[in-house]
Parts: sequence; C-alpha cells; structure tokens
Amino acid sequence: MLHQADTRRAPAAISTQAAILALDGITKTFPGVKALSDVSLELYPGKVTALIGENGAGKSTVVKTLTGIYQPDAGTILMDGQPTAFPAPQAASDHGVTAIHQETVLFDELSVAENIFLGHAPRGAFGLIDVKAMTRKAGEILTGIGATIDPEHKLKDLGIASKHLVAIARALSIDARVVIMDEPTAALSHKEIEELYELVESLKAQGKAILFISHKFDEIFRIADNYTVFRDGQLIGHGAIADVSEAELVKMMVGRDVSQIFPQRAAHPGDTILQVTGYCHPTEFEDIGFTLRKGEILGFYGLVGAGRSEFMQALFGITRASAGEVEIDGQKVRIMSPADAVANGIVYVPEDRGKQGAILDLPIFQNVTLPSLGRISSRGFLALAEEFRLAREYTERLDLRAASLDTHVGNLSGGNQQKVVIAKWLATQPKVIILDEPTKGVDIGSKAAVHEFMAELAGQGLAVIMVSSEIPEVLGMSDRVIVMREGRMVAELSEAELQPETLVRHAAGI
Repeated sequence: MLHQADTRRAPAAISTQAAILALDGITKTFPGVKALSDVSLELYPGKVTALIGENGAGKSTVVKTLTGIYQPDAGTILMDGQPTAFPAPQAASDHGVTAIHQETVLFDELSVAENIFLGHAPRGAFGLIDVKAMTRKAGEILTGIGATIDPEHKLKDLGIASKHLVAIARALSIDARVVIMDEPTAALSHKEIEELYELVESLKAQGKAILFISHKFDEIFRIADNYTVFRDGQLIGHGAIADVSEAELVKMMVGRDVSQIFPQRAAHPGDTILQVTGYCHPTEFEDIGFTLRKGEILGFYGLVGAGRSEFMQALFGITRASAGEVEIDGQKVRIMSPADAVANGIVYVPEDRGKQGAILDLPIFQNVTLPSLGRISSRGFLALAEEFRLAREYTERLDLRAASLDTHVGNLSGGNQQKVVIAKWLATQPKVIILDEPTKGVDIGSKAAVHEFMAELAGQGLAVIMVSSEIPEVLGMSDRVIVMREGRMVAELSEAELQPETLVRHAAGI
C-alpha cells in the first residue's frame, strides 16, 4: 500500500503565496463509513488545484464541506489563514466560495438573468427585485466569461452548452474568490471545452483560487498547476503538477500500477443471438442493420448527433421505430416497450444513470431487484430475504462499495451508481446488454473494473453492445465497431481494421 509519507510533496513546492482557503485535518463520518480521515487541502490565488481520486475517494464530501452542506466532525476550515466555519451554504457563499457542479439545477421557465441571480437578486424600492439592474449585471457577467447570451431569453430556449455557461455565470454572480469546478466538461463538445479552458485562465488572471475535479488526465495536465490525491477518504499525495507523471498519479489513486487499462481477452463469438434489419426512425436514424453473436462486444462509435443513443433507445422500446425487424435466436420479435425488450432478453444501461437508470431515493437493494420482482415474489408478496440475496449476488460481482445495501443510491459515488444500474439489469439474466457510455464520469480505477466485468460477461456468452465516445475504450474493448454519422451506419470495422484515424475519418465524413 502506498502511504501518505511516501508521496506527499512539500507545500513549498506548490506555492509561496498564502492559501485563500484550506482544510486542515478534516474528518467526516457517516453511519458505517468514514468518508474523510484527517485530510488537508490548500487552494491558492491564481492557481488551479486538481482534486484527483477514484469514485468513493471522498471528493464529493470535500466539495460539500467547502460549500457548507456538510459540517466536519473534526479539523479546521481556514480562510486567509484564519479559522472559520460554514454552518450553511449561504455562509460559504458569503465568504466567496462557489461551486459549478456537473449537473447544476436550473429552471427552464425563468430567464437567463433570473437563473443567474436566483436567491440573491438586486433589490430596489420597497424591497422589490430590480429587474433592469439584474438584467444589466447578468449581461456583464456573461460578457465577462465570453458568453453571447441574451440575459432576457428563457433558459428553455438555450442549448446544453449555453445552459452550462449560465450555470457558470450563476456561480460567479456572488463575486467568488474560490471557484469549485466539479466535472465541468462532461456535457461539452471539444470546442466548448477549449472555451472553458480560456475561462479558467481568465479566472486565474483575476486571482481566483480554483478547485478542479475531473477524471480526465488530459484536462488535468492541461490546466492544473497543483494536484491533491485522495484514496479511501485519506490524503495520499499533493504537489506541483509539473513534478508528477500520469503513471504516478494513477498509482496514488488506486494503490497499484495500472499498466494495462483494458483486459486481455481472446474473443470466441458463438452463434448469432441478435439480428437487426432496416431499423428506421422518422427523425433520428435510418436503415440500421447488423448481427450480434454470443460472447461478442460490438462497439458503436460516432460524434455528437450521430444517432447512436437514439437507436439504442428504440431497440429497447423507449421510443418506437417506424420500420425494421428484430430477431432473437432466429425468431422475429416485436419490441413496443421496455417490458417487451426485457422479456426478450435485451436490457439497456443508459448514459444518464441519474435520471434514466436508477431511482436515487431508493436503497441499493430495491434498485437492483426492481425489474426482477416477479421472480422474488410469492402470491403478490415480496420475499425480502430473496430480494437481499439477489441484490447481494450482483453487487458483489461488480465490487460495489457501500456501507450497506440499505444505502440510498443518491448517496453513492458516480461509479458505484453505474454499478447499481448494471447489476439491476444483469439480475434479469439477459441475452443482450446495451451499455451506453458505460464509463462516462467514472474514474480510472472504476473504469478498469467495468471493463474487466464486460470482458467477463462476454466470456460467459453474453452479447454486449457498447456505445462509447472514447476512442481508446472503443479500440480496447470492441471485437467489431459500427460507426454512425447523421443517423446512418457509415462503416463496420473488424478488429484488424480498428485504428483511431479510421474511426475519426468515418465519423466525421472525411
């Protein structure tokens, strides 16, 4: 095991300036689990500090502590070197601490300006909201981050990237000194990510301290000045990003070398299990056709808007295809709903696990057994012991980390939420499993676990369809790859034909 003393860098290597905000010896315990154990963190003016760790390492707990959502059980929060406390989110905001989350809650029916200043709008006579002042200030903030968005427009009229900029403007509307960015690029295109990098540089130039949380090492090495690594709620190492390699960071994160990200496996596809012919949708895709064999991993690759997820949702019965046929084991089947798909052995793990894959307010065991209630019921009554047995079997196979099966899914890290969704569908004993962006927002250690399990499933004869936007994942896991562009199949590549340049050329129409 890699000990803290082995990897900790001297604080002098980070910055000669005083930290704006620091955590010193912070401990936070929840029933059955110590989320943070005597951790420290320093955020310096004009610097980006990357907080790195696997899902469940304690990153989210740190963010909630810094923003006043959680109160530490021990340790000290220091602002400009002085002990302070954030008994509520408003206290953190008053001290200039703001967070930009991966999934910031915004309100479609309100204007851009109203979303930015919700809860702290400028007031005029008689305490009424000064709409003109609010609109003007919102426009100034948007201009300051390079966003050409009309502050009077309704939020529902904006695209995803523009909504993300509104969320950033909202966070900056409090005149922040410390900006926390939690997976800020998850929903952005390459161009929008570059624009975010420019915004980060602008914030650094203004002397703001930035905490940057990302699972993407290219982002970390692109914009971070410093790093801090957590593992299992403990501080493992910190220092200047220029003094560390990617391999060293990975070893600190997972406590071992990850020399081979993708599992070595020999593919031995069996008989054809699924055949799709001429599948069409009026607006999303056209003439999709392919075969899938037992024990095979079939990758689907394409750029944003290619229609991959839309096709998978139709194959699973969430939406209706306008034409086409599906055969399972050589028999034609009609898939008019997800229930039809599950009954015929097709299951779908969606990209948006929080909204489509799990019920966050229910415990783990109830999420896992939800599609299998008929198997664990007798005369209309649930067999609780059988429900726990089934949930335990599949969560243990996926190495899900939680205090207990009673833990609500909403309290789990992103990687463990993904494991719950996969376990839920595996418990139905499917023939075909569709994994839509299975490692999106998942750290490198959990990615390796998901990849190993995918290989294990294929080795047991399950047919796997994997939709992924990550070229290394497509190349490392797929036996064959179908490339889509603008709702159509444009290439089907064998393993021998798989090259990064080939995928990109087909996907971009070059």
